[in-house]
Amino acid sequence: MVIGGGAAGIATAASLLKRRPGLDIAIVEPADTHAYQPGWTMVGGGIFEPEVTRRPMASVMPRGVEWIRAAAKSFQPDDNQVTLEDGSTLRYEVLVVAPGIRLAWEKISGLEDTLGKNGVTSNYRYDLAPYTWELVQSITSGRAIFTQPPMPIKCAGAPQKAMYLSCDHWRREGMLDRIDVEFCNAGGVLFGVPDYVPALMSYVEKYDIGLRLGHNLVSVDGPAQQAVFKTEDGEVTRDFDMLHVVPPQVAPQFLADSPLAAESGFTDVDQHTLRHNRYDNVFGLGDGGSMPNAKTAAAARKQAPVVAVNVLQQLAGRGPKAGYDGYGSCPLTVERGKIVLAEFAYGGKLAPSFPTWLIDGTKAQRLSWMLKADALPWIYWNGMLKGREWLAGPGNMIAQ
Repeated sequence: MVIGGGAAGIATAASLLKRRPGLDIAIVEPADTHAYQPGWTMVGGGIFEPEVTRRPMASVMPRGVEWIRAAAKSFQPDDNQVTLEDGSTLRYEVLVVAPGIRLAWEKISGLEDTLGKNGVTSNYRYDLAPYTWELVQSITSGRAIFTQPPMPIKCAGAPQKAMYLSCDHWRREGMLDRIDVEFCNAGGVLFGVPDYVPALMSYVEKYDIGLRLGHNLVSVDGPAQQAVFKTEDGEVTRDFDMLHVVPPQVAPQFLADSPLAAESGFTDVDQHTLRHNRYDNVFGLGDGGSMPNAKTAAAARKQAPVVAVNVLQQLAGRGPKAGYDGYGSCPLTVERGKIVLAEFAYGGKLAPSFPTWLIDGTKAQRLSWMLKADALPWIYWNGMLKGREWLAGPGNMIAQ
């Protein structure tokens, strides 16, 4: 049984069926649409139309999988059982937990009341990403603030991507020198992997962005167009004409409240085998896992084959043999037509998919843009969700 019909859940089910056609798999997922969320940054930058990022859930469900159109409510792993929102229960031999991460908009006071108006937007929602582009096109002067909350968040580069694409548009339109751009990041560094910081800093300087580290957004007054940030020295209020918000993110409540949760609230799994640390027949991956990797679709793409191999090992009564190295990828769109392709594994170790003579991920390159804009969406829909593991084999084999 797979909990979650997002990127991680669908890819795992598809990878399992590629290895063992006819396997009895159920996916528990209440949503009727499936989104390619990495595309929302491009929507906010005026590059993609929002419609191309969503498809009916029925169209991405792997053939032969039973789709249970319901939400999970609680786990009873000692009884190999899941309870659904309607009170019914389901039993499993092996459980794969992939419910994603929850966007906690409510943790920023006043935010929910002003999203989509008063210049307040976010590329983290399908319905708001077009408003980002609308604001970028309409603003001609004033202050534009882009925020980033404390970790963990999905795609830690997305707050910067929104900012760089906006700045690039204003630069092309000759308006950038009239717009005061600020990046208010709750963290202490621009990007968590130092090798990519020089290239990103060059764009911070190019666009004359005010970099404000240690600034955590805590409240928004939409009508007054004011944002309040918590800093080491107390609270700071900033006026804005445009505010792009990335919400704090937490584990889904039904997972955090369950016996499967680590202290963080996410599924408590071994960071390499992705098997639960206490229940041998439970696996976790994607944004809902406790692993210390970057929470990206690219990470889920690498994790799914590992879980598929190890689930089949479990069904055969053997221990895990595939390992995940922490790979994550963040194509940082620094301008229209160029990307810094950050690829890294656990510990910030660089993990490039291509030789540096083809793509040097530490520099802004046009070929990386072609990969992000043209190749990756196609690979997502036609590769990852179909169990085709291009550039994503089942990882390092673990000695038995």
